Amino acid sequence: MLTQFRVFGVKEKICILKGCQERRRDRLEFQHHRKRCTVSMAGNAPSSVAALKCSAGVKEELETQKSIFDPHGVDPNLVGKMEYDALVWSSLHGLVVGDRASQMSGRLPGVGLVHAPISLLPMSFPESHWKQACEVAPIFNELVDRVSLDAKFLQEALSRTKKVDVFTSRLLDIHAKMIDMDKKEEIRLGLHRSDYMLDEQTNLLLQIELNTISSSFPGLSCLVSELHRSLLHQFKQHLGLDPERIPENNAVGQFAAALYKAWAEYNNPRSVVMVVVQPEERNISIRKTLAEIDAQGELLPDGTLVVDGEAVAVVYFRAGYAPTDYPSESEWSARLLIEQSCAIKCPSIAYHLAGTKKIQQELAKPNQLERFLENKDDIAKVRKCFAGLWSLDDSSIVKDAIQRPGLYVMKPQREGGGNNIYGDDVRLALQRLEKEGMEEDAAYILMQRIFPTISPAILIREGVSHKEHVISELGVYATYLRNKTNVIMNGQSGYLMRTKVSSSNEGGVAAGFAVLDSIYLRCPFTTYYCHIFLNEIVGGQTSALITSTIRKIG
Repeated sequence: MLTQFRVFGVKEKICILKGCQERRRDRLEFQHHRKRCTVSMAGNAPSSVAALKCSAGVKEELETQKSIFDPHGVDPNLVGKMEYDALVWSSLHGLVVGDRASQMSGRLPGVGLVHAPISLLPMSFPESHWKQACEVAPIFNELVDRVSLDAKFLQEALSRTKKVDVFTSRLLDIHAKMIDMDKKEEIRLGLHRSDYMLDEQTNLLLQIELNTISSSFPGLSCLVSELHRSLLHQFKQHLGLDPERIPENNAVGQFAAALYKAWAEYNNPRSVVMVVVQPEERNISIRKTLAEIDAQGELLPDGTLVVDGEAVAVVYFRAGYAPTDYPSESEWSARLLIEQSCAIKCPSIAYHLAGTKKIQQELAKPNQLERFLENKDDIAKVRKCFAGLWSLDDSSIVKDAIQRPGLYVMKPQREGGGNNIYGDDVRLALQRLEKEGMEEDAAYILMQRIFPTISPAILIREGVSHKEHVISELGVYATYLRNKTNVIMNGQSGYLMRTKVSSSNEGGVAAGFAVLDSIYLRCPFTTYYCHIFLNEIVGGQTSALITSTIRKIG
């Protein structure tokens, strides 16, 4: 391949590239052979957890990792132009959210809006891992559906949690009432999002959680992908990046199609789709709060749910996932009313429970996936995504987490950002639970902490940009619709990329921890590094041309 580059006078740089490749391979082999500690994973399955990246040297190494493109090295004048154009584009295309500072936000359409928090440019991500996340999406859909049908498994797996977590207990009570009624959900709709981080040391794509209720941002995530593709087109001569390396993202179209198809399966042309929202929701839609449903809803003898005079075909929950969504018995009454009806729920109470952290941990135990999936290849693909997950009744894991809390994340049965426990707080929380000797430990699970690569980025929030070093989390949307034995939809349906400052533990955009981003598919290894070096040598436009040629000749 070197002869292909002599015409450009870059043979010396390609030789340097080879040296870098060898040094990177040596570093990875060194990391692979580092001393590791063996702990029991989610039961008796053996698992290795790295000896903790707490040393200053390793932290320094992470912080100096380079992405495919360094936004911090872009000329400040060019950055200013891109920022301005990004904000204009966001205003024109609806990449906006309600402004918390505005009292009228959420009350009137078009009033009190501000651009969504965004990254100025897309985040580099390996194409192979992107394809892996897309490939397992329909398998996770099927897994959730089958778990939801096993009422005994759900009740038993969450039985200890029920004793100490009031919120989970109330959900299980509703689920138990549906069992007693022998309530069957023949039409089952799932709008899911599986979240991943790419572990820098192992190069494994590891699942953080699987969201089965209120999988947020399908609409805005599509717009961020479009924004970044537009910026890469507009400034291609200066950046040398290929807009086509940003994957197509039609999450909002896929979610809308799933809701429509579910409505069609309900087979009542006069029925409506109802979105359940929080009282001060800033997303504009046809919506009802749980309290309004309790006040305005009724159940007809044939099971039809009627709210404010309208027959409801599909109930889409954008609320109901947190204890704060149930401030009174009115909200719980509404949730029970919905579950008792023949309306299609997204999610049903069983789907909701299937997405809890405890169920995630239970499924990681040996032989549990085999209980729900038959295909061995599918099982292997799902299991490959599992990080270490443990119950707090595993004394050896608890002991290790107290000694080395930086290796673990302590998670309660909650959705949304701001709930997890990190660092020394893990030690303190575990020691408190041990001292009190109560069953409160059943309200939590321990998860292996993932250490993704740190990359440079420019983040924009409320019109102000900041150069930051960041980490990112990929969420892959998936849609699932089944009517009895007929699977109508099952597939990957777009993605969400969230980027946050590397020093932040939590990652929710709505909670204020992260910004919306998109992914730039990293070229194959040789092309990737040639692009970096050529960009430094001959500039963006020529570099892009050469990179394109490399890709064609392999």
